[in-house]
Amino acid sequence: MLPNPVNCPDWLIAQEAEKRMKTIFELAQEVGILKEELIPYGYYIAKIDYQKLYHRVRNNPDGKYIVVTAITPTPFGEGKSTTTIGIVQALGRRGKKTSCAIRQPSTGPLMNVKGGASGGGLSQCIPRTEFSLGFTGDINAVMNAHNLAMVALTARILHESNYSDEILNKKGLKRLDIDPKRVEMGWVIDFCAQALRKIIIGLGGKKNGIPMESRFDIAPSSELMAIVSLANDLKDLRERIGNIIVAYSKSDNPVTTEDLEVAGAMTALMLPAINPNLIQTIEGQPVFVHTSPFANIAIGQSSIVADKIGLKLSEYHVTESGFGADIGFEKFWNIKCRYSGLKPDAAVIVATLRALKYHGADRGASKIATGNPLPKEYFEKNIRWLEKGIENLFHHIQIIKKAGINPVVCINKFYSDTPEELEFVKKACEESGIPAAISEHWEKGGQGGLELADIIIEACKNKSKFDFLYDVNLPHISRIEVIAREVYGADSVEFSSKALEKLKVINSDNDYSDFAICIAKTHLSISDNPELRGVPKSWQLSVKDVLIFKGAKLIVPVAGDISLMPGTSSNPNFRKIDIDLQTGKVKGIP
Repeated sequence: MLPNPVNCPDWLIAQEAEKRMKTIFELAQEVGILKEELIPYGYYIAKIDYQKLYHRVRNNPDGKYIVVTAITPTPFGEGKSTTTIGIVQALGRRGKKTSCAIRQPSTGPLMNVKGGASGGGLSQCIPRTEFSLGFTGDINAVMNAHNLAMVALTARILHESNYSDEILNKKGLKRLDIDPKRVEMGWVIDFCAQALRKIIIGLGGKKNGIPMESRFDIAPSSELMAIVSLANDLKDLRERIGNIIVAYSKSDNPVTTEDLEVAGAMTALMLPAINPNLIQTIEGQPVFVHTSPFANIAIGQSSIVADKIGLKLSEYHVTESGFGADIGFEKFWNIKCRYSGLKPDAAVIVATLRALKYHGADRGASKIATGNPLPKEYFEKNIRWLEKGIENLFHHIQIIKKAGINPVVCINKFYSDTPEELEFVKKACEESGIPAAISEHWEKGGQGGLELADIIIEACKNKSKFDFLYDVNLPHISRIEVIAREVYGADSVEFSSKALEKLKVINSDNDYSDFAICIAKTHLSISDNPELRGVPKSWQLSVKDVLIFKGAKLIVPVAGDISLMPGTSSNPNFRKIDIDLQTGKVKGIP
């Protein structure tokens, strides 16, 4: 019997559950993975030899494909990972062969203010500590490969400044004539380090390089992580890595990793990361873990390869997309599904009373701030706030409907929620023809999610009419405007002169014609302003810059004041994390 999550922290529940978890070999056998298709990392974690496994099962019929998204979250998140795991556990209790794909947590948010992305309560994946703290090293592989590209670039700039063309030719090098003022990439680190957002490198004399502005971004925002999400196989991975634009020459030519002759070495560093990871839920169902978070500044999706494996091995496969439907689901819909060819059968929208109240609260209500306790008024009954906040939920439902997918609402119940408020939200959904369930998977595990599992099974019986939001024949500027209008509800888009100049170049180059749009914007509002709650009206999306991820085949408009490097708060989680010297176990991981 596991502890009651109301009175016990998640990390203690996980440690208790880990005493009886299956070995990775038992789990794999139940799932249908052969021993020779496993790359074990001890007894309870493994990577999967994706190409070997997929070659064997590629002719299996696909199971039902379910995507989990959410309303616009509070700064704490609304339990999408917990819900994803809870759905898998509940479907398992209904006798279904099921699996899910989630993303590896980034160390930055874990050590800052966000949870560890392993779920919570009685709907977690285990082993929890290993999952939370670096896991099998995929983010490290991305970080090392990315920074190797920067090493190659800065070294090349230095050597070209020191050597004549004759000497460069003797070394087998062609002068690339890189413009130090037009370096597209920065360095990456897997922490939230605001002090590294703008830096100067190359100080200390000629041997140390050329002084130039640079920056650090958080590792999951690297183009390499997007490539892991979208690559279909090793050949695709290698080709995409070679196409990454690192900088531009003084004559406006792109300088790629292939030009720097570093793409092969980067792929070698990335080689283990192409293979998805396998662990289990507390109740013993398979969990595929691949790629990382941040749908606001990155693609924020579980990988295509993890989903393809899950669909071939399961009757029901559940995948998670980051943050709300305006960000994560939109990218799942128009990027991931476009590149994978997969079409979902149902979409689950996670909503909580606290988030609905947040979006319907009076102007003078207390703000929900990261690092601070939730203000008491969000625990008090307030139907009026809920009634107003439901507008946000229905906006996200409409986004799902525009994709032609069957929506289902999960009201993720917190133990402090009142029955009257929960029933109010459920009734509002059902009166609008949207199936909804009050789910207690956090407190009761799979047993608490049975009603949710049942409406998902029912939704999957209705054939979806899936279609993309925009045609790739549209100019990129028009695609951005379509997303802003149809998904965010903006009246129009304002482009900076810098963004317009880049879009002009992009639209004139046929190489970019089929690239998808991946907008970077705040996750705390449907708009590009995190202070605007609910469903903002009469506003304009502001696009300040446009990035080109040529390897990932993405055009990335940067909207509002969004940074690729989050900051660490004044009350970060690392203050609470330590080890138990008696047991050697880690304690305090949120």
